[in-house]
Amino acid sequence: MANGSSSLHVSLVSADAEVWTGDASLVVAKTVEGEIGFMAGHEPVLAILAEGQVRITQTDGTKVLANAQDGFLSMEGDVLTIVAGNAALIA
Repeated sequence: MANGSSSLHVSLVSADAEVWTGDASLVVAKTVEGEIGFMAGHEPVLAILAEGQVRITQTDGTKVLANAQDGFLSMEGDVLTIVAGNAALIA
């Protein structure tokens, strides 16, 4: 990998709150063009978020699930930002 990092820094925010932030080894999100997975070293992406689940695998292997819709995601370097009009963790 270009920068030697093995994790992503992920921020999932909704219109009114930060939903989840932390480091992850894998994030899968649904865009209007289909599901896309992100790992460290992924090329830059800007995509429109579709309604669906965001699946985050933390660096320790535990999984975080959230519903998100009406927004976009941006991958730059090893930083993935997901901005949704509505987003909430799934208990």
